[in-house]
Amino acid sequence: MRLTPFHHLALVIPPLFLTVYLLANFPRPPTLPIIHTSLAHLPSSSPSWKVYPEDLYSGGAYANLPLGRVRYWLIGPEDGQRIVLIHGLSIPAIVWKDVAPVLASQGYRVLLYDLYGRGYSDAPQVTYDTTLHTTQLALLMQYVKWDNAFIVGLSMGGGVATAFSAHFPHLVNGKVALIASAGIIESSDISRTAKFMSTPLVQTVSALPPFQHYMRLLANTSKSSEPCETNPIQEIVRLQTAHLPHYNAAVASSLRDGPIRGLHFAFQSLARSGNQVLLIHGTSDKTVPYKYASMIHSLVPQADLVTISDGGHDLTVTHASEVNALLLHFLADEYSYKPLG
Repeated sequence: MRLTPFHHLALVIPPLFLTVYLLANFPRPPTLPIIHTSLAHLPSSSPSWKVYPEDLYSGGAYANLPLGRVRYWLIGPEDGQRIVLIHGLSIPAIVWKDVAPVLASQGYRVLLYDLYGRGYSDAPQVTYDTTLHTTQLALLMQYVKWDNAFIVGLSMGGGVATAFSAHFPHLVNGKVALIASAGIIESSDISRTAKFMSTPLVQTVSALPPFQHYMRLLANTSKSSEPCETNPIQEIVRLQTAHLPHYNAAVASSLRDGPIRGLHFAFQSLARSGNQVLLIHGTSDKTVPYKYASMIHSLVPQADLVTISDGGHDLTVTHASEVNALLLHFLADEYSYKPLG
């Protein structure tokens, strides 16, 4: 009798399945991710303690969350209207130094914190995607027993704020302010150098002890001879790059996988949410070009778009007084989408 292809399969498949059955291994039990340390673990001689003190703001504490300790601060009267400030990709909560105290002085209760992998918050060895950033804030708000708050985000923090409003709408109390917001940046607007530096290969090399030792030496030998001229914003980025073992990887992963790109759905959700939305953007922003303010406005047409002429990216530092005035106007109870002035 002539064997058909079906007969051949009938002869081959049973021993194949038996072989796979005998060789199959059950996966190993899941393990906790590696948690890398923060600025809090640097020696007292490190210049980071002067550039960005742990007690830069009053009311500081640590929240022990599943993926590591998170540094946060609560300032302003305890019965004040609650606001969360979310910083961006590379600069921790020091970027709010000229904004947060002003909001607190006007009666608001302000929550600031360092994102995972930045400043005084631990750096879990995980993918720094949008979900990581939004759940960090949700867990932190639960930790401090906040049911909801106004949400303000800067740069990548704007992407976090927008995604947070989509993921956890019940935690947003009706107002979202986005300053120089990322979230829908096109890959073509990310520099080739940034793309190269964020590749897994480069990050693997930069994590090697000899490379990190070299970076620390470079940081220690390039200190300004005149400390009064040191820009704390630029300096803290340099110090984190040199001294935090997972900072570069956290920034690189956020750039590749995080709330920088692809959040069109979240902005569309924000448009449907009923929240009042304020957009603040500078015309000279080279990190998140001004065209993205218009694109976000088209996705959230009811938003109030305020343009700062010749403003760059770090508006909370370079144009703090304007940002403060705009935020206080927006956060007021009587605000009704009428342009300031």
